[in-house]
Amino acid sequence: MVSQEFNVTKLGPAACEKDAEKLRFIEEMTTNADEVQAKVLEEILSRNAETEYLKRYDLGGMTDRKTFKSKLPVVTYENLQPEIQRIANGDRSAILSARPISEFLTSSGTSAGERKLMPTIKEELDRRQLLYSLLMPVMNLYVKGLDKGKGLYFLFVKSETKTPGGLTARPVLTSYYKSDHFKTRPFDPYNVYTSPTAAILCADAYQSMYTQMLCGLYQRHEVLRVGAVFASGLLRAIRFLQLHWAQLSHDIATGTLNNSITDPSIRESVSDILCPDLELAEFIKGECSCGEWAKIIPRIWPNTKYLDVIVTGAMAQYIPTLEYYSGGLPMACTMYASSECYFGLNLRPICPPSDVSYTIMPNMAYFEFLPHNPDCSTESTHPSQLVDLANVEVGKEYELVITTYAGLYRYRVGDILRVTGFHNSAPQFRFVRRKNVLLSIESDKTDEAELQSAVSQASQLLQPYNTSIIEYTSYADTKTIPGHYVIYWELLKKNPTTGPSHRVLDMCCLEMEEALNSVYRQSRAADGSIGPLEIRVVRPGTFEELMDYAISRGASINQYKVPRCVNFPPILELLDSRVESTHFSPACPKWTPHKVDH
Repeated sequence: MVSQEFNVTKLGPAACEKDAEKLRFIEEMTTNADEVQAKVLEEILSRNAETEYLKRYDLGGMTDRKTFKSKLPVVTYENLQPEIQRIANGDRSAILSARPISEFLTSSGTSAGERKLMPTIKEELDRRQLLYSLLMPVMNLYVKGLDKGKGLYFLFVKSETKTPGGLTARPVLTSYYKSDHFKTRPFDPYNVYTSPTAAILCADAYQSMYTQMLCGLYQRHEVLRVGAVFASGLLRAIRFLQLHWAQLSHDIATGTLNNSITDPSIRESVSDILCPDLELAEFIKGECSCGEWAKIIPRIWPNTKYLDVIVTGAMAQYIPTLEYYSGGLPMACTMYASSECYFGLNLRPICPPSDVSYTIMPNMAYFEFLPHNPDCSTESTHPSQLVDLANVEVGKEYELVITTYAGLYRYRVGDILRVTGFHNSAPQFRFVRRKNVLLSIESDKTDEAELQSAVSQASQLLQPYNTSIIEYTSYADTKTIPGHYVIYWELLKKNPTTGPSHRVLDMCCLEMEEALNSVYRQSRAADGSIGPLEIRVVRPGTFEELMDYAISRGASINQYKVPRCVNFPPILELLDSRVESTHFSPACPKWTPHKVDH
C-alpha cells in the first residue's frame, strides 16, 4: 500500500517520497505555466541586460513581455552567425550572454549544410540534469519494480573539437556524458546501467559497443529496460549482435576480453564482471546461430518491460523493425530536447508511439510559437504573430521559438509541433517534423536544397558521357541496418552506346556523399550509423508515370511538382518496378574531426 503522502494531484501515487517531490514539482510548474514563463523571461532579460545583443535593441532594462516582443526580432541561426563566430574566435565580452560561454554544443544542419555552434553556459547542465531527474519518477507511475534491476542502454560519445578561440565544441549528449553530473552521479536504484561509464566514454565506437553488449549479456537477467537515444541506435546494437555474437560468446566462455578492445579504462572496468560462463555462452550461441531474430530482445533479456527510445519524427520509420525484434514491447519516448535547449517530457511514456505528446516544462526557457500553416507556401514571421506558451490552441501547428538563459533570443528552432492538449495550464505537443528536412536516418538532416546541390555535383561526372539527369527523387531506406539514402535517377543518354559505366555511377554515389553535410559524413565515416548511399537508375518515362499516378489520385496537372522525397508504398513500388540498375558508394566520404564547421 502506497502511503497517502505520496499521492500527487493528477499524476497519481508516487513510488517513493523522492519521486513524490519530483512529481509535485511537475504539477507546480505546469499549474502556473504562464507565471513561470513571465519569471523566466524577466530573469533572462535582467541578467543579460548589459549584453551587446540586448543593448542593440534598446530594451532600456525593461523585462516585460510587451517591450520584449515589440523590440526584439525573430531570428534564425544565420542571423546570429556573426556573434557566434566572434565568440568562437575568442571574443570573451558579453555578446549574447552575461555569463561566460562555457562551450559550444554542435547541432546538425544549417542552410549551408554544416553544424551549428550553439553557445551554452555552465548552469545549463543543472537545468538539463533537472529534466533528467523527472523522467524515472514519471516512468515509475506506469511500470513497477524498476529499482529491482538495471537498464541496458547503448550510449555513446562523439568526437569533439576546439574553436579557434579555444572553446570545446561537441554534441549535447557528449557534453552531458563527460560532465561530473553524469560521471559522478549519486547512486539511484532506479537508474542503474549495465554499461560501465568507461565504455560509454570511449570514443572508439566499436570498442564502446562491444563492451556495452558484453556487459549487457553477462547481466541479462537483471535487465528490465533496453534502450538507446534514438531507435536507430538500438537497431545498430542488434545488428552488432548479429555480426559479433560468436566473438562475444567466446569471451563469455573463456572469461576474457578479446584483444581488439585496447582501451585500458575499459579493460579495467570489466575486470569484475568477466568470468567463464559456459552455460551463458552456449545460450548466446544457440539463440544467435539459428538465424531467427524475431523477438530477440525478450529472448536474450527475458525480463525487459519496455524499450526506451525516441520513435517520434523521423525515428517513426523504425517502429516496425523494433516491433519485430522486441515482440511488441512498449516503446517509451520519455523526453523532448535539442542542442539549443531541453524542452519537456512525456507524462504518459508507455502510450503508443503515434500518441506521444510532450509537456513543455515552462522553467526550461521562454517559449513562443509561430503559427504554421502546412498548406501555405509562404509564411509571415512578423513578431506580433507569435503566441505565448499558455495561449496556444489545441489542434493547431506551430514552429517553436525559444529565448534561453545562454543567450538565444526569439530563436527559431525549426521544429513543427501540433498541440494535442494541456496538462494543467501547460500545453502538450506532438512532434510533427523538422522544418524543411527531406531525409534523415539518425541525427543527420538533409533538406531539399542540399539534396539538389548533391545531385548537381554528381551530375558533373556524367557530362563526359553525354548523359544528364532528367528527374530524381529519394527516400530513407531503413529496412537495412544501418539505414541509407536511396536516390532514384532517370537519365537522358544522348548516345546510349557511350553512356556512363557501372563504375562511374558508383562514383556518382560517393560524389553525392562528399557534397552532403558534415553530420551525414561523420555518421557514415566515423560512426557507421548510416550505410552507403544508393542510386537506382530507372528506365525512361518513369517520372511521367509517377505524374500520371499522382494525377489519377487528384493532383492538379498544372501544379504538379516531382516530390523530392517519397515514402508512400505504391509510389515506391512503382519506382522499384522500373529500376534498370543499382549502384552504391564504393567508399566512405571524407570527414575529419579536427575542423569546426562554420
